[in-house]
Amino acid sequence: MEPKFRYETAQDLDVAWLNFELDLPLEVQPGGSPNPFYVDRPGNPVAELEQALLAPFYRLPKHFFSGHRGCGKSTELRRLAVNPAICAKFWPVHFTIQNEADVNNLDYRDVLLAIGGQLYRQYRAEKGRRLPKQLLRELDQFRGRVEKEVTNAPSPLAESKIAAGLDAFFAKASLEVKLEPQVRTTIRQVIEANVTELISLLNLISTTIYTQTKRWPLVLIDDLDKPDLEQARAIFYEHRGVMLQPELAVVYTVSSPLFYSQEFEAIRDQAVFLPNVKLHPCGKSRARDSAGYAAMQAFVEKRMALELITPDALKEAICTSGGVFREMCRVMRYAIGQARVKGRGSIEMEDVQRAGAEIRNEYRRILTAEQRQLLREVHRTNRFEQPDKLRPLMQILAALEYRNDENWCDAHPALIPLLTDPVATEQDHAAL
Repeated sequence: MEPKFRYETAQDLDVAWLNFELDLPLEVQPGGSPNPFYVDRPGNPVAELEQALLAPFYRLPKHFFSGHRGCGKSTELRRLAVNPAICAKFWPVHFTIQNEADVNNLDYRDVLLAIGGQLYRQYRAEKGRRLPKQLLRELDQFRGRVEKEVTNAPSPLAESKIAAGLDAFFAKASLEVKLEPQVRTTIRQVIEANVTELISLLNLISTTIYTQTKRWPLVLIDDLDKPDLEQARAIFYEHRGVMLQPELAVVYTVSSPLFYSQEFEAIRDQAVFLPNVKLHPCGKSRARDSAGYAAMQAFVEKRMALELITPDALKEAICTSGGVFREMCRVMRYAIGQARVKGRGSIEMEDVQRAGAEIRNEYRRILTAEQRQLLREVHRTNRFEQPDKLRPLMQILAALEYRNDENWCDAHPALIPLLTDPVATEQDHAAL
C-alpha cells in the first residue's frame, strides 16, 4: 500500500521535488476545507460557474467548462463537489472519464454510459440508499441486452441478485469500454439502438435521487478535455442534443480548442472558460501584474519554503511559467533537478534559466517555421487571429490565453528568446 501523500511545505529540495509533481491531485481535505496547496487566483473566475449553478432555474443547468491544460480545472471541480452551497442544492457526482473510458477513442455513448454507471454506483455506495425495485428491473433489462450482445448468451438474474448483478455490470462495463476494443464497439452498437432507453434510465435514476434526497444530481465530469478536437466536435457539437437530454445538472469539461472553433457557437451560452493567471497587462509585456505574480508566488510558497530559492530566481520562474500552474511545476522540477545535480541546497537563477532552455528545446523540436512566425505576431499584438492555425498552438501551450474584461493571448514566455532571436527570425523568413 502506497503511503498517503502529505501536503506539507517542503524544507529541502528532495521533498520539494515531490510537491511539484505535475499531476499531483489537490484533494479537498476532510470536512471540505481547501487543500493546503490550493491558491485562489485573482478575480476568482470559477465564481462565474458556481453562481450559474446556484442561480434559480426552470431547466436543470448544463455547462461546458474549459481552460488550458494545467490551469486548474480538476482542482476547481473537486472544490465544487464539496462546496456547501452546491451540496445543499445538488447531489454531486464527481468522476474522471479516464477511469471509465479510453480518452483517445471516446464517443458520446461512452460518456452517457459512464454517467449512468457513476450515478448508480455512487448512489448505491451511500449508506442507506436504495433504488426502487421497478427501476432495478428496468436497469437489469438493459444490462441483459448488453450482455447478450457481448456474450451471445442471456444471463437472467433472480430478483434477489439484481442489485449485485448491476453493481458488477457497471463496474465491468466501464473497464471493458476502456480496455477492450471489440467489446467497446458492441456496447456502443447496443446503446446506439437503445439511446432513448438509456436516456430514460438516466432520467429515472436522477428523478429517484431527487425524490429521496430533495436534491437533483449534479454530474461533474473531469478530463473530458483530453480528447482531440475532432472527438470533441463529435461529442459536443454533432451530438449536443443527446448530451443535453438527461434530466440532471451537469458540468462537462471540454477541450479548449473547441472554444476557438466555429462549433463553439452551439455551446456559447453555457460555456465557462478558466483563463491562466495574468502576469502582465495586454500589450505591455515588460510590465508586471502584481496580483498575478503574488498568486504564482503563493503557489510556490505553499509547496516549498522560499529560503530554497533566491528572489531573482523565483521571479524568473514565475515569468517562465506563463501563469499556468502545471507549467510552474514543470519549471520548478527542472530547476530543482539542476540544483540537485550541482549539489546545491537551493535554486539559483542559472537553474531556472536552464529550465526555460529545456522547455524551449522541447518546442523547438515540434514548431514549424510558419508556427514560430505566427507566435511572433501573437507576441507582438496579443490578438486572436488566424484561429484555425492558433488552435493547435493553444493545445500544446505554445500560445496562452489571458483575460481582462476581454480575452487576449501571448506566446509562452519560455519561447520569447527563440522568437526574438534575429538569426532564428531570419531563418524562418527564409523558410517561408
